[in-house]
Amino acid sequence: MTFAAGDPGENPWVHGKPRTLPVQVTDYDTAWPARFLAVRGDIAEALGAAALAIEHVGSTAVPGLRAKPVIDVDVIVADPEREEGYVPQLEALGYTLTVRERSWYGHRMLRHDSPEVNLHVFGPDCPEHIRHLMFRDWLREHPQDRQRYAQAKDTAKVGADNVPAYNQRKESVVRDVYAKIFASLGWLQAARESHSGQGTQVDAE
Repeated sequence: MTFAAGDPGENPWVHGKPRTLPVQVTDYDTAWPARFLAVRGDIAEALGAAALAIEHVGSTAVPGLRAKPVIDVDVIVADPEREEGYVPQLEALGYTLTVRERSWYGHRMLRHDSPEVNLHVFGPDCPEHIRHLMFRDWLREHPQDRQRYAQAKDTAKVGADNVPAYNQRKESVVRDVYAKIFASLGWLQAARESHSGQGTQVDAE
């Protein structure tokens, strides 16, 4: 339930900060699941046993939810720091290593332009990856929160000329959904009892 912020002084851009792109949010596309399966197959073949898990995450993984038309994929490897074990293989598929955040769960992100994919690499039992799965599954199973999140997306994209601004504008809704997930599991109450009122950090991704 604690959302790490990483080192604010760390430069995450491998090849320099990319150009700013407009925020595009589209209606759910029934082709997204098949697109992920094709992407997953390519990644699985390229990485073999090095890929401990390959998961479709983000809004394109939630049927019926509007989203940026980019497939988000989480890939779990034994040690993200050992880039030689996965980066060359993914580059051979057309991915480009774009982000390296050693201070934030050892996160790496690789991008693919056609199809558009954001591929996130984490290590085993990474809290951020676990949260991605929890958020995805909750929205799949709770239509009211799915609709609320869709509305938050529509509101956030108005006047947002870049993705960070767009994400910040919908952050409060994401934070609230996570709080509901944690509460449904009894984690918030358990944390309050174990910390004797010190409080629990609940933040958005």
